[in-house]
Amino acid sequence: MASVKDLKKKIKTTKSTLKITTAMKLVSAAKLSKAQQAIVSTRPYAEELDSTIRTVSALVQNYQNNLLKENENKHAVLLVVSSDRGLCGSYNSQLAKKVRFFLAEMKDLDFKVYFIGKKVRELVKKDVSEGKTYKFAKTEPSYLESKAVADELSTLFAAGEFGKVFVAYNVFKSAMNFIPTIKQVLPIALDKTFQEKLKSEIPFDFKYDPSPKEILDVLIPESYRSTVYTCILDALAAEHGSRMSAMDSASKNCKTAIRSLTIEMNKLRQEDITTALIEVVSGAESLNA
Repeated sequence: MASVKDLKKKIKTTKSTLKITTAMKLVSAAKLSKAQQAIVSTRPYAEELDSTIRTVSALVQNYQNNLLKENENKHAVLLVVSSDRGLCGSYNSQLAKKVRFFLAEMKDLDFKVYFIGKKVRELVKKDVSEGKTYKFAKTEPSYLESKAVADELSTLFAAGEFGKVFVAYNVFKSAMNFIPTIKQVLPIALDKTFQEKLKSEIPFDFKYDPSPKEILDVLIPESYRSTVYTCILDALAAEHGSRMSAMDSASKNCKTAIRSLTIEMNKLRQEDITTALIEVVSGAESLNA
């Protein structure tokens, strides 16, 4: 059974842990607010750009672009966006589970797995063919750093080294909710049914200045880069939300533990005091006898 001294030490240690978890929760809350604002402001642009490209590509005749081109190459890339640090609940473990399931399901493709963040890499590296791990100047990559990653992968795709490029990441829904997702980003898939439907709804083409080819040659790579950047922003917001939630739960558990340990310590103190009083009274009575 623990002594009063041991319980005091445990309470002190738990209070120190509570300070750390509370501070981490506040830091994550501040970072989440910033990341949430970034993803909310970026998503509409990326979605509208993607919609514009799909519309124009469906209407323009005989247009070809390397990023749209399907090929029979069985080599593929999976870019996994996870965190560099832990203490964020099931953020990394759920994504690692999704990656393992996806690779097992897509056995017809030979995957090389690239990483942003090291935590999922540590969980799956024994089970996959490991490629490059990207590192950035700060924890949160800038658009230019994200663009460099996207351009490197698109160059490999255009050169024919890989036939498909996928991104695995957690989609941010709320501070307590994220969805592990794997999205194909190359080639940019233009659904044939959608194209035919669009042609029937818009039986005419637009007038373009400059030419459709010049427009699409600029917009398609930009849309692809925006998609990759949006995936990274989603992953960052989900990470901060998951860490904030995990630290909130840890803080509550610390408070519960401190309360329980304090009650137990007070009971032991009362027992010690009662025992001491009994000894004093017994000693006095024996002297008076």
